[in-house]
Amino acid sequence: FVDFENALPVPSDQDLYDSVENALAKSTGILDGLRAYTGATEPIREAIKNNDCEKSQVTAWKAVCPLVNALNTYYQYSIELDKQVVELLTVLCSEPPMESLENHQALAKQFAHILDFVLAFDDLKMTNPSIQNDFSFYRRMRNRVKAYSEAEEHEVSNEVANRMSMFYAYPTPMLKMLSNSVTSFVQKNQALPLENTTDIFSTMANLCRCMIEDPQIVARFQQKETVLFVLRVMVGAIILYDHVHPVGAFYRKSNIDIKSSIKLLKDQPPNTVETLLNALRYSTVHANDEETPSVVKKLLAE
Repeated sequence: FVDFENALPVPSDQDLYDSVENALAKSTGILDGLRAYTGATEPIREAIKNNDCEKSQVTAWKAVCPLVNALNTYYQYSIELDKQVVELLTVLCSEPPMESLENHQALAKQFAHILDFVLAFDDLKMTNPSIQNDFSFYRRMRNRVKAYSEAEEHEVSNEVANRMSMFYAYPTPMLKMLSNSVTSFVQKNQALPLENTTDIFSTMANLCRCMIEDPQIVARFQQKETVLFVLRVMVGAIILYDHVHPVGAFYRKSNIDIKSSIKLLKDQPPNTVETLLNALRYSTVHANDEETPSVVKKLLAE
């Protein structure tokens, strides 16, 4: 059991806990901004249609610049989270997984909130094609609008724009950031067995599943939203494990009980977890591997 609602840090974890807490405080605003992101579709359409009309080009440029600034804010936030993830893993992977999750419950809670944010961000990004369209237009127009008087003050640097382009090119950019963070952590800590890292994710996934399967534990939750939160963390941990483990989460001998995890999602009220099932279908690496049991593939396809 991990107290995802009320866990408080032990004294040795306090500084890291506070640092992650400060970072997570921005996550709600990031998600609200992404939900409200409507794009500059109409001005861009006019600018493309009237390619020789300077007024249309300037109008589209003025519409897209604030949006690109917002996208840059989200991208910079991913860099901030990347640093926090490495710090969290340094502590959480220093002990056997069950022991670690028990001894550092508050840090496990923080990591769970990062997983939750990552899934929410990527779900919003995948359903908003304007993000890619706006940024593509911005990249095409950069040099052209240098001739326009108001251009410079709104620009991000070439270097940042290139990195943003790579970030938003992925369907699930925050998940990509997270898996890159874990891979980088493993590479920089080669004295640490890979299993110390992957087992944290499999243990967290199995623990979340067992918590929701136990009515007595669910009855202890103080907020009804906690059930869905724990399910999202379970799915996030499965996806992350699948990205960083050599054979993934769907392998017959995987440390994650993937079949029971999918069944648990299917047992939830209709329309509450469809995005989580889609995340397992489309955001994992090994779901469609030959080695994935047919029963698992069938469960996911239904």
